[in-house]
Amino acid sequence: MSNVEKVLDYLNEAKVFYFLTTDGDQPKGRPFGFKLLYNGVLYFGCGTFKNVFKQLEANPKVEVLAMKDGGFMRYDGKATIVKDDAVLQAVREASPGIMEMYDKNGWEMGVFYLADGHAEIRGMMDLIEEFDV
Repeated sequence: MSNVEKVLDYLNEAKVFYFLTTDGDQPKGRPFGFKLLYNGVLYFGCGTFKNVFKQLEANPKVEVLAMKDGGFMRYDGKATIVKDDAVLQAVREASPGIMEMYDKNGWEMGVFYLADGHAEIRGMMDLIEEFDV
């Protein structure tokens, strides 16, 4: 199993994960659910009109936090925005309901991945595994 697949499996098992950015000097976190593994890259997406997207454009250093079974995973990196029709089509196929709502409202889906990623999986008191993604 590749490192990116380890991250995806953890996020799938956790169900909901938290995406952490900064707004100026203020930390901001919010629950996220959308993720997509496509051609070996783990993509995330949200509306370009949302504050979270504007925050990651202003400071692309972000972290994903997920919890399961009394432990947690941190996954950080530099949010890299992708404008690729093939990736967007894969997003449409993975989440047709969301994309239908976006199309209906004239919203744009911003798709990105974390470059130079690093993950650590921890129990409540100890490091279980650490790796680059």
